[in-house]
Amino acid sequence: MRFVWAVVAFVLATVLIGAGLAQRTIFMGPAEQRMELSVDEPAPYVVVDADVLRAHTGLQTLLVRGEGDVFVAYGRTADMTAWLSDTAYDHVSLTKSHKPKTQRVAARQPPADGGETSGRSPVGADLWLDSFADKDALVAKFQLTEGNSVLIARDGVQPAPDDILVSWALDTRTPWAGPLMAAGALMLAVGIVLYILGIRHQRRGRGPRRKGPAPLPETQPITTLPQRDEIEQQADAGTARRTPRARRRLMVAAPALVLTGLLATGCTADSWPQFGSDTPSPSPTPTVVTPENQKQPVVTEKQGQRIVGEIAATLAKADKGLDAELAGSRLTGAALDARKTEYTLRGAIAGRTTALVSPLDKVKVLLPEATDGWPRTALALTVDGADNTKPPVLLTMTQIDPWANYHVTSMAEMPASGEFPNVAPAWLGTTRVPADTAFLSLAPAAVADAFSDFVDAGDKSQYADRFDELAQKFAQSVRDSRQAIVDGLAKANASKTSKAAFDMAPATYQPLSLATLGSGAVVSVSVLDDQKITPTAEGAMVRFGKNPEVKALTGVSESAKGVEVVYGIQLFFAVPAQGSTEQIRLLAYKQDLFNAKVIK
Repeated sequence: MRFVWAVVAFVLATVLIGAGLAQRTIFMGPAEQRMELSVDEPAPYVVVDADVLRAHTGLQTLLVRGEGDVFVAYGRTADMTAWLSDTAYDHVSLTKSHKPKTQRVAARQPPADGGETSGRSPVGADLWLDSFADKDALVAKFQLTEGNSVLIARDGVQPAPDDILVSWALDTRTPWAGPLMAAGALMLAVGIVLYILGIRHQRRGRGPRRKGPAPLPETQPITTLPQRDEIEQQADAGTARRTPRARRRLMVAAPALVLTGLLATGCTADSWPQFGSDTPSPSPTPTVVTPENQKQPVVTEKQGQRIVGEIAATLAKADKGLDAELAGSRLTGAALDARKTEYTLRGAIAGRTTALVSPLDKVKVLLPEATDGWPRTALALTVDGADNTKPPVLLTMTQIDPWANYHVTSMAEMPASGEFPNVAPAWLGTTRVPADTAFLSLAPAAVADAFSDFVDAGDKSQYADRFDELAQKFAQSVRDSRQAIVDGLAKANASKTSKAAFDMAPATYQPLSLATLGSGAVVSVSVLDDQKITPTAEGAMVRFGKNPEVKALTGVSESAKGVEVVYGIQLFFAVPAQGSTEQIRLLAYKQDLFNAKVIK
């Protein structure tokens, strides 16, 4: 009976192991599904719709081949269409029969040079969510969602690569192959054990049956019992005779153990069921209600980090070479004017090491505007990831059209006592608040004028109680610096022959404001602190030779009509909603020398 069960075990082992191996070999389907995109005589740009890449489920892999440079980027379809509005391009879409179709799209507006294509390189554009570049061949993996497209190009002049292949990874997991082969190996081991037991039982059943001893002849002498040594020798001989059979049994059982080990080690994780891998534990997150008809934010967190990093790298290079033109490729407004003046001073004053404010390496808070038009704005609070003693840098950046990169409009350091307000997450974005809105305690267009009046008039200003303690301290520091100039004239016995006049007023730059949670707004403004020293006596001269900055900017050391020095101050405020009892909080500020000139 043992042989019957052994045969049954062997048959089951063969079936189970065969079924497991078949799942991993002949029954396994292809690892991926492919679709070739045909583009005859390609234009410099090829746009592939998200529908093409989403024709099948799974990870999307794009392979682009062609001699020379290959560039691939992906971004919002609306943004990509706007970027290509002045040029012709090839558009790859999906037909109703799920076949790729390519058609040439003409420019909606004439290119600047009057040709068929703009000749604009897509490399390095801030508009893309991400981009890739390589030589001769490029492989990019996506999880592209609806509303996004892929751009394929070289440099905007040469025809785009036309060897394009899209593939999707298929699910080739065989979670029952491992258990089947393991069960088969187990049945094989059981069959071998049963087979060995059957042989052993059979051999015992065939053994000789001993009968009782025949009577001895009367004349036969009785043999003496064997000695102890002889018994031990016979026992050893019997043991020696049984050893080869035991070894043969071990040799029969060993392959089963080896086969079991090979089957177990040869199965990858795809050959076994994965329990609990698709059900991660939920974690609590803040509840944010998305407004109706909410548009997409202009930049994502990853995109914002990349843009800020590129801005910081450009400014570091410009600062090293005192290159105002290079700085102008990433700065505008008050931020650029302050940089230009500092470059002039560094070129004229040896050893000048005044610190320049630049974005830090890590974006802690990103607040992008949610819009599909231009200009676009985003606010970023950056920190040093390695040194938490450095003050955070708060900045606003604007993109004026689809073809321009983001430029920093304002940038200032945030003091330790500053507290950034609660804002919407980056994936949701926010709205830009109109400068004349009535829904804030003070309209953004009036913030710069209110702070200027507070600095000039002090406690007599109607806005004296509207600003928080940090703003009051900074305003007082400006008044103290003005008083120091007056005291300096008196100390030099020049107060009888000259006088100082001070005035703060809003700069010509437009205020920028983005909504926060709680119906408030972060408002960025700039003011100009004008300081004039003029003679009051006939023949008197205003001398400023001991001031190297004014001397470097004016080119002279004295003036008969006086001198005018202008400081620019970049300010960030948190303005509460209308009806709130909160004060306007100063978040960050940066004061720079903008200009100095002789009064004529």
